[in-house]
Amino acid sequence: MKNIYAFEDIGEYEKHQDIIHRFSERLNEYQLLLEEEYALVDKPKGVVWTSAEVATSIFSDLPIPAFTNKDTIYMTSDVKAWRKLFIQQLDGKDLPHIQRFYEQLSENHILTIVGHELTHHSDLFLDEFGDEREDGICFEEGMCEYLPRKHLLTEGEFETISAIEKELVNVFTEAYGDRPLDEFGSNSYAASLSSIMFDYWRSFRSIKYLVEERYENNIKAVFEEYHKWDREGRMVSLTEHFGLDKVSI
Repeated sequence: MKNIYAFEDIGEYEKHQDIIHRFSERLNEYQLLLEEEYALVDKPKGVVWTSAEVATSIFSDLPIPAFTNKDTIYMTSDVKAWRKLFIQQLDGKDLPHIQRFYEQLSENHILTIVGHELTHHSDLFLDEFGDEREDGICFEEGMCEYLPRKHLLTEGEFETISAIEKELVNVFTEAYGDRPLDEFGSNSYAASLSSIMFDYWRSFRSIKYLVEERYENNIKAVFEEYHKWDREGRMVSLTEHFGLDKVSI
């Protein structure tokens, strides 16, 4: 993939060039893993590295400065901007230990965000990325959270973010928990940030449960069952097929 730089001035680029270089090197390694293990065939043409403001006001009106438009990934490497965004998702709730975690969020965690966007391009996912999808999106989004975290974070970082998001699911279930997991994104990006992220937290938790508990850390077996659901005609929702509607995640 090509790296494209879209900053307002050379000073802004110079401020971020070192971290972009580090991210690019590790993203290349992750890309090779996806090609070898997870059917990444049609790769994005490039990553446009930019500021959070430009990503969310010029390239898009989405509130999150990481997204894919057709075959190009747009991403800000600004760690401070990401820390601020993740604190905003707490909606002012009194969660000092979680706020401290996000105030000190590591580069590795930011790297998994662009890894998430790259993972969407795997041919193991049944629906074309970017098309209107009515079922199975929670599986894809959850797997796009799980895979880069599993391969780009340290074991300690992975367990910590898992615990943090489990607690966040519990905290926000009263507000958003009546929304079925299969309706991922139904509240749209016009909703509050916590409402948007609630679907991502739950989807990640669901994939983690399937991989690590139901399928004994066999990620490919999880994908095989996902494809079986499709071959059989999607007779029930994907969460029903996996029995996720009967477990607490």
